Amino acid sequence: MLRVIAGKAKGRKLKTVPGDTTRPVTDMVKEALFNILGIDVDGSKWWDVFGGTGAIGIEALSRGAAFIRFTDINRLPVDTIKENLAVCGFSKQAEVRRADAFSMLKGAPETQFEYIYIAPPQYKEMWSEALKLVDGNPGWLSETGEIIVQIHPMEYQEIKLVNLQKYDERKYGSTLLVFYEKTV
Repeated sequence: MLRVIAGKAKGRKLKTVPGDTTRPVTDMVKEALFNILGIDVDGSKWWDVFGGTGAIGIEALSRGAAFIRFTDINRLPVDTIKENLAVCGFSKQAEVRRADAFSMLKGAPETQFEYIYIAPPQYKEMWSEALKLVDGNPGWLSETGEIIVQIHPMEYQEIKLVNLQKYDERKYGSTLLVFYEKTV
């Protein structure tokens, strides 16, 4: 069962995307992530690049984030995210776009985010492509902005970056969270 684990919408059940195109994050990984981020979530702006069910962004909203942008190229995840936002009462604090994340990341930044969350379909190297695009277009990140990548540990490889640097990684079973920040 997918649910919100803390904050204003604690306990609300979230719908999953029909089929097997997404891999919802476990409660253990969500709890660990938000324990790491702590109070920095309060008032922050996020971009959940591969939105899926919207569980991470909705958890962030529940814990006090100000705004979340969700993008997904497929209709089913977009519809699921919209339904989950409505159930939790967060529709007005979110923007849901059915769009190609790579095209958007290549575009001129029209806003800056404290957190960009990259959790794409597994084993397709989409995470590294998205990370390289942000590295080449760091205006998407606020001054103290971070990128959080969620992948299977077997997918991880060091990537040569210019404007970003890895500063932490945490493994939780079959999930690896990798944290990047601007090099200043």
